[in-house]
Amino acid sequence: MKKIVNTCLFIAGVLSAAPVFSQTQSAMPVASAEAKADAEQEKKAAEWISSLNLNDPDKEKRLTGVVATHLNAIRDWHNEHPVTTVPAGINPVTGKPLSELDRQLIADSAIPKTVHEELMTGLQKDLDKKQVDAVLDKYTIGKVAFTMNGYRAIVPNITAQEEETILGFLEQAREQAVDYKSMKEISAIFEIYKTKSEQYLNANGRNWREMYNTYTAAIKAKKAAEKKQATN
Repeated sequence: MKKIVNTCLFIAGVLSAAPVFSQTQSAMPVASAEAKADAEQEKKAAEWISSLNLNDPDKEKRLTGVVATHLNAIRDWHNEHPVTTVPAGINPVTGKPLSELDRQLIADSAIPKTVHEELMTGLQKDLDKKQVDAVLDKYTIGKVAFTMNGYRAIVPNITAQEEETILGFLEQAREQAVDYKSMKEISAIFEIYKTKSEQYLNANGRNWREMYNTYTAAIKAKKAAEKKQATN
């Protein structure tokens, strides 16, 4: 009888331990994936900071930590707040149904303000404005300069005041956009400020639609002329 009881106890022990072993096994790939993702963010942050050529290892280490922490925070918030967390509805400005991108923007825009504040405070502690801008440009793949050059090409004889105002809008877009994970979201944030820029031009004696149409017509005419010349 004692032998039977001991055998039963052994079997029960094995069975009760099995789920724990299984849970541990299943948790390992998740932890490994998270560690790999964090390492990738750390590498990206280190590359961005290295591009500043600070020649100060302590400063570079601090700044890499600041950027990596921010990248991890926006990634985690985005992953934990998918589009499904925002109910379908309408855009109150246009009356059109909210797109998937609209809903993801709403979800990601609810990230705590402290995440952005800690990034900017950390950068400004060790960098001047030009260097901070260079880091933010890494997040947004240089959209400020690219978009500003577009306005310079489209707006005839653009004034210093117009440049300053539009650049200010684009810099606002850049700083806001760094808290979003995908390039689609970053581009959508820039569209908000591009609209502000065009409204500003219209309100100050310019006609944005007319300027844009003239510019695109000139581009098409140039391409057609080049094609014709190439065939002759």
